[in-house]
Amino acid sequence: MNLVQNIVLVAIILFFALLEVGSRKHRHFHATADDTKLELFMFLSLLAFSQPFIFAVTGKLCALLMPAQRDAWAHLPWWAMGAILLVADDMTQYWWHRVSHSPLLWPLHRAHHTAHYMSIRVTYRNNFFYYLMMPGLWASGVLIYLGFGNVYLVYIVVKLTVILGAHSAVPWDAPLYRIKWLHPLAWVLERTVSTPATHWAHHALTNDDGIGHYKGNFGNLLFVWDLLFGTAKITRRYPAKVGLQDDLVFGKERWFVEMFYPLFHSRRAHSALVPGGRAYAEAEVDSDASTHAPQALAGKP
Repeated sequence: MNLVQNIVLVAIILFFALLEVGSRKHRHFHATADDTKLELFMFLSLLAFSQPFIFAVTGKLCALLMPAQRDAWAHLPWWAMGAILLVADDMTQYWWHRVSHSPLLWPLHRAHHTAHYMSIRVTYRNNFFYYLMMPGLWASGVLIYLGFGNVYLVYIVVKLTVILGAHSAVPWDAPLYRIKWLHPLAWVLERTVSTPATHWAHHALTNDDGIGHYKGNFGNLLFVWDLLFGTAKITRRYPAKVGLQDDLVFGKERWFVEMFYPLFHSRRAHSALVPGGRAYAEAEVDSDASTHAPQALAGKP
């Protein structure tokens, strides 16, 4: 199953990559060597280690603790399996994402927001331990043991397509807002799944422009969770800049610190990636900008 899933995943990624290259959006990334290393190594680690490890462990534990339940739910109709996956995987990921914006877990998710560009390459940009601790992956492993294997393959293809599209440098939803007769379709889609407009707002550099909403729009596949739990903001516009303010002021973190914290700690002044450190609020960053501007220009931790 992992082989088929990985082949499909690579095919979807190639499709969106060709869109970014064909539109020449990739020329505006100005990614650093650290950006590329973080994104590449996180993608490979998730694909080759984290997900297979979680599925292997859940399979072994289920076989040990409830051997008679193997494929016990395989008789369920596909739509029932899909609904269960949406709750067990996608809704729990919404909450995992949401609590990852709290001071305690922010260091494990911060890397996802340090990219100063939107692209499919940002999709899996996170701390190594972020995915190992993700409840939805562990729940999915149990459901696969219970007989959801084939339906999970279809589900994950749909989910990956949506989240890659939401991070893509090509805002595929823009025509829906420009063309009047497509507005009803836009209304439905933006309230159902994550789109570039709603998800780019979550990555915005600032909330001051009325577009940014980095304390909301947490949904991955379904945007319904944001509507249901009161964290949705829909503007049909795209933020001018994405990333983190404190990186502009204090310089970016090294890729291995972002990926492997707490095994590695930041050497930067004012960092969430040190024991007892915390994220800087936007107002605090603004007040410190003049003091630390030379360090920010140097771009060094």
